[in-house]
Amino acid sequence: MPKTVLITGGSSGIGKAIGEYLSGKGYQVFGTSRNPQNITDSLFPLMKMDVNDTDSIAAAIAEVLSKVEKIDVVINNAGIGITGPIEETPESEIKKAFQTNFHGPINVIKAVLPQMRKQGFGHILNITSIAGYMGLPYRGIYSASKAALEITIEAMRMETMQFGVKMTNVAPGDFATNIAAGRYHAPVLENSPYKKDYGNTLKMMNEHVDNGGDPIQMAKVVHQIIENKNPKIHYKVGAPLQKFSIVLKRVLPDKVYERMLLKHYGLK
Repeated sequence: MPKTVLITGGSSGIGKAIGEYLSGKGYQVFGTSRNPQNITDSLFPLMKMDVNDTDSIAAAIAEVLSKVEKIDVVINNAGIGITGPIEETPESEIKKAFQTNFHGPINVIKAVLPQMRKQGFGHILNITSIAGYMGLPYRGIYSASKAALEITIEAMRMETMQFGVKMTNVAPGDFATNIAAGRYHAPVLENSPYKKDYGNTLKMMNEHVDNGGDPIQMAKVVHQIIENKNPKIHYKVGAPLQKFSIVLKRVLPDKVYERMLLKHYGLK
């Protein structure tokens, strides 16, 4: 019997690439989308789910279990981007980012754990971000939401391993997806003291995404993790320099690392 995989945010970008790759490897894949009726090119079934709506999460999981007997793997991929000077970012948008990037995956995990506990096995993969390992200028809220998920999963995996449930964080760097089009951009205000620096940084961030790697790299790593009987807690997937930046943060003095980031973004 093939493994059943549920992927949140499976209609585009990294989620879609993972779903298509795993389908090609013989997995039984189900994806989710807030508006599946608008997606006509999916190679695997999409169900309606909003990770901010616990009723829709429960309904989607119930729908999967009406078709199969078990859920082997859940991939928490749904998320949103957010950029801007923190001072000028509306509180409502900050809350929305945390609601989707942090509370959303936790909601999904809470909903699927009873089934995995009943099965006696399961693997939950959380797509975080290399940005979650450092505070990046004009991406601070995004970094913080992903960092919060990373740390929470470290604790949660220790709580749930007694049930045969594995949890893994997979942190991608920049990949060529449509995340830049869908994220919240605090507007570059004409009279803002951040206008020049934020405008230049925003342009650089968009170029990084446009020139990012093929999401199929993420799909291949996720497949390897699923097939690994003893996966690591953390994986980083991206350009060598992006992954090396995490090592540098760990070994360099704080202010040296900060100066390196300022230089990279052309700030100060």
